[in-house]
Amino acid sequence: MKQSYSVKIDAYSHIVPPKYSKTLSKIAPEQYGFKVAPITPLYDLDARFRIMDKFEPIRQVLTLAWPSPEEVAKPAKAAELAMMANDEMAELVLKYPDRFVSAIAILPMNNIDAALKEADRAIKDLKFRGVYVHTPAAGKPLDAPEILPLYEKMSQYDLPIFIHPMLSPTDQPDYKGENASKYLIFSTFGWPYETTKAMARLVFSGILQRYPNLKIVTHHAGGMVPYYAERIRQFMQGFERRGTKEEQLWLTRDSVDYFKMFYNDTAVYGNPKALECACDFFGADHLLFGADFPLGDIESGSRNYRQTINAIDQMDIAEEERKKIFEDNARKLMRLQI
Repeated sequence: MKQSYSVKIDAYSHIVPPKYSKTLSKIAPEQYGFKVAPITPLYDLDARFRIMDKFEPIRQVLTLAWPSPEEVAKPAKAAELAMMANDEMAELVLKYPDRFVSAIAILPMNNIDAALKEADRAIKDLKFRGVYVHTPAAGKPLDAPEILPLYEKMSQYDLPIFIHPMLSPTDQPDYKGENASKYLIFSTFGWPYETTKAMARLVFSGILQRYPNLKIVTHHAGGMVPYYAERIRQFMQGFERRGTKEEQLWLTRDSVDYFKMFYNDTAVYGNPKALECACDFFGADHLLFGADFPLGDIESGSRNYRQTINAIDQMDIAEEERKKIFEDNARKLMRLQI
């Protein structure tokens, strides 16, 4: 197949910048040892570049990997960590423009005042092209009232908010009477479910109706939403008849229409049919190339890139749509100058 795209823009690439990585290892050694240290391309740029070279022409938009600042520090320190990480990502974008096309600002979500200030600083001073929050955000749902100013701010900037799911503790059992989740069930299915849950709260709370210009980017192709679209519609029609007063929906459009407002990366670890399902639901304009690099991959990034690129190439879509997924949508959404 002749490539229809000139470059592959990985719009959701994870990193723990080298200097920030050293700081993190000191203040949160247990989390660092479990979540960061084993995944060399997160913090070793040479290892990262060797993988990228295998899949040229590829460019990355940087997002800070786990753990989030609010996971490992109290509000004041979390704000410092967010600034440190963002400053270093900005340095990397300037130093390696042939590798990194931009970065997305991490925010300290246990310190909302600092988060709002950091969003302004990152976009205005560092020239970042969006912000990045975890769900739940410091233990709170994304429709928590204190987060609303961030949505208003990002609507005004007309730049995206990237949301990334966070798992429940690994010792949370799947069933009563057990001590922990078995067979990695919490991990295999927890990530897309948390994404789906966050999307639902943003829709049903009316946030996307209130801020129609708001652009949200999800991980893992929108979680369960594309597959369950008709179930969502049918259950919400029933809910509107029997929901409590506090939960009444005041949406002016079909709830499924609001779900279609989300942008989504392609990190489903391959599977062209799954991507076609997401493409059919959200539209080719709302899919961004992303492979969860370098997480969730026993080859530290190589397999995810290989599987994802092959799956997009195998999708039964027009070449114009394939080009949108690989590069055009990222350029347009983040106003990238490449």
